[in-house]
Amino acid sequence: MTQAKHLETKDFDPKELHFVPLGGAGEIGMNLNLYHHQGKWLMVDLGVSFGDETTPGVDIILPDTSFIEDRRADLLGIVVTHAHEDHLGAIPHLWEDLRVPVWCTPFTASFLKAKLVETGLQNKVPINIIPLGGKASIGPFDLELISLTHSIPEPNALVIRTSVGTVLHTGDWKLDPDPVIGLLADEDALKKLGREGVTAMICDSTNAMVPGTSGSEAAVQESFKELFGRFTDTRIAVTCFASNVARLHSIAVAANAHGRQVALAGRSLWRINEAARANGYLSDLPPFLTEREAGYVPREKLVVICTGSQGEPRAALARIANDDHPDVVLERNDVVIFSAREIPGNEKGIAKIQNGLMRQGIQVITADEEFVHVSGHPARDELVQMYQWVRPKIAVPVHGEHRHLTVHAALARDCQVPEVVVPDDGMVIRLGPGPAANLGHVHAGKLCIDGKRIVPLTNMALKGRTRMAQAGVSMVTLVMTPRGDLLADPKVTSIGLLEEDEVDEETADLIARVRLAIENLSKAARMDDAQVKDAARVAIRRSFSTSQGRKPLTEVHLVRI
Repeated sequence: MTQAKHLETKDFDPKELHFVPLGGAGEIGMNLNLYHHQGKWLMVDLGVSFGDETTPGVDIILPDTSFIEDRRADLLGIVVTHAHEDHLGAIPHLWEDLRVPVWCTPFTASFLKAKLVETGLQNKVPINIIPLGGKASIGPFDLELISLTHSIPEPNALVIRTSVGTVLHTGDWKLDPDPVIGLLADEDALKKLGREGVTAMICDSTNAMVPGTSGSEAAVQESFKELFGRFTDTRIAVTCFASNVARLHSIAVAANAHGRQVALAGRSLWRINEAARANGYLSDLPPFLTEREAGYVPREKLVVICTGSQGEPRAALARIANDDHPDVVLERNDVVIFSAREIPGNEKGIAKIQNGLMRQGIQVITADEEFVHVSGHPARDELVQMYQWVRPKIAVPVHGEHRHLTVHAALARDCQVPEVVVPDDGMVIRLGPGPAANLGHVHAGKLCIDGKRIVPLTNMALKGRTRMAQAGVSMVTLVMTPRGDLLADPKVTSIGLLEEDEVDEETADLIARVRLAIENLSKAARMDDAQVKDAARVAIRRSFSTSQGRKPLTEVHLVRI
């Protein structure tokens, strides 16, 4: 395979229109998209993804913005398609490095402002509000929002018109005929755009492997009504994505139909509730109860909506399952409904919570047993419908792993799209004029929030932590004379390697092995710090390799007196 050309500023022809994803092309989440024309850059979305067992101590992963930071003088701003974390969650963490205005719709602005408070940026980030279906001009980019449906209010496709072509950047979407909250997808605007001519469509690929359609939220609401009716004398808890305002509405309507009050448990649910009500959503519902107020409601008259559908250990449901929540308690025969699909990688955390609930005699219902969830992303029939309306000359699948992108690309070809480009992060794609082309690559990496620092995901500290988590750690302290004589037995401490009843015996054996390894060195070698440390390290690792089949991270401290 030939090495992709690395591009510099001089390689970007200002007369061309370029698309450069720095996140979200090859993974689900961490969306960061750049458009370049006439020497100026426009960013669409700046989101996060989340850590897993391979990133110990790291919860949030960010796209590396160093490429566009180097061109900050030509970056005009950030347009946010909707208020999900994987599309705007990185703004509070990375805005100081970019310092550009943000454009978004009213609900997204409310949600973003609340997040900016957490990093003290609420009075620093300029936020320009575009109304639903509105337009804006930002440098050489003329923008228009087209309303779609998704699992959060005010999702937008973004039309980007330039002197050399028009792009439809879909963001996240589906075609819900009855979305419960918000507007229907603007079919007329999409058809009109198709008639005008679309150079390229940059499109969501999350469910490109799923046949049929994604389903309607209204149908989920009716299913909840029927399901709640089966439980007449128990408490009901439902966990879902906090951002799914339509799901909150569906649960509340179903609860009210059976004379139940609804409480929210979890900070992110309250944040979404406040943003929704501030923009006119959920206005037909009574105020939700707090966790404390829920404790005074008879169990047969209560539904609690909880955070924690993805097994997050600090979320409300995890605390409830561990009987560690200060206000909300579940008892035998109560019901917990998981109204969300598992995100790949979260299976263990979800299973842990479900097992904990079931041990207490609590009923657990998931989307595998009952109709309690629909996806917010387009299945194959919806993708086909979008291609029929828009009829782009170029299809660029994004928002998916490579298996999703590849399947989406094949579907686009079946829909008679003349040109299809499957991107990865950092690829520079020329959209016009002329045929689409992969021009090369720019730097696209991953950062992470490690405590109070933002560091590369490949940093040495995280690598060391990962090695310790996987293989354990052993530390050796040596006290020697300058001539290489040991003044005391080596001190060996092992973490994550020995059982309590074997520490003394195994440590004594390790000490003997380290002493022997050093004594077997030549006199000249014992006077060389590097050779002494290496001999001790090898002795420890060989011992554990022989006894346990693992080679721990081993640190040797040498003091000469």
